[in-house]
Amino acid sequence: MVEVVVFGNVTLDVICQTVDDVPRYESVSFDRVILSPGGCASNVAVGLAALGVEPALVCKVGEDPAAELLRRTWLNFGINLDYVQVDPSVHTAVSVGLVDHDAQPRFIHTPGANGRLRLEDFPQELFRIASIKLLHIAGFFVLPGLLDEQLVGFLRKARQIGWIVTLDVVNSKRYWRPEYLFSCLGEVDVFLCNKVEAAKLTGKDTIQDAAGSLIGAGAKAVVVKAGGEGCYVHSSGKAEMIPAQPVNVVDTTGAGDAFAAGLIAALVRGKDLPEACWQANDCGAKIVQELGTITYWEKQLQQAPKMD
Repeated sequence: MVEVVVFGNVTLDVICQTVDDVPRYESVSFDRVILSPGGCASNVAVGLAALGVEPALVCKVGEDPAAELLRRTWLNFGINLDYVQVDPSVHTAVSVGLVDHDAQPRFIHTPGANGRLRLEDFPQELFRIASIKLLHIAGFFVLPGLLDEQLVGFLRKARQIGWIVTLDVVNSKRYWRPEYLFSCLGEVDVFLCNKVEAAKLTGKDTIQDAAGSLIGAGAKAVVVKAGGEGCYVHSSGKAEMIPAQPVNVVDTTGAGDAFAAGLIAALVRGKDLPEACWQANDCGAKIVQELGTITYWEKQLQQAPKMD
């Protein structure tokens, strides 16, 4: 019984800690490493599954060992993989994350099969599944195949059949094409970004002004993630900062995707947007206390009681 469709980018993540600098012609050593699925869509789908929501993942991978590793982990979480597409002509995307002493990652990335994902790859049969409540577009700006004039009509169709539409961007210099985003904001129920992305998109200096600008551009609601400060939500003429609890931060990689998973899970369970943001903050805070994007969820899965 699929409840949420997550459409977007997936990677094999290699997260290394601690790396503050990468000098040329010299070797770099680090203390810890995590090898796991990553990418915005994968992270959100894993988080949803861990929170008890049934996600279907729509993405593209290669035919290689990296894809097999991703599949094994996704299956462990019970994610519906019927719509994961394989392109044997290209490799699965890989990201190497270098986490510094401030718990901030820098990435070396190859887009791989993500660069081949198109709107035409979205299975039309999903529009006929009555149990689906929400469509989430993950990693918008690293998906060149979604930067298309057809996106408006695609999102409009989703909303017309009663789905909630959420969309989260990710900063990418290569695919920074905001015109495609702004043209479809009127078909987005909840637009998600972090405060750096909000500033780049709008040219505004404050979260409040950036969120107001995005509402003015057509978004029904805007949630700006502000890290340890929490998040700023602007919806239905109301705006407020929802604080996060302070925690010991180990690695911020994937925090925004865990936030999105928490928010989406709350929305499909009938919570209003401010309530959903409280759960979103809590999920983001859990993820940053571990190295890796899904390490917290994996530990919870291992500790869950086994069914006979």
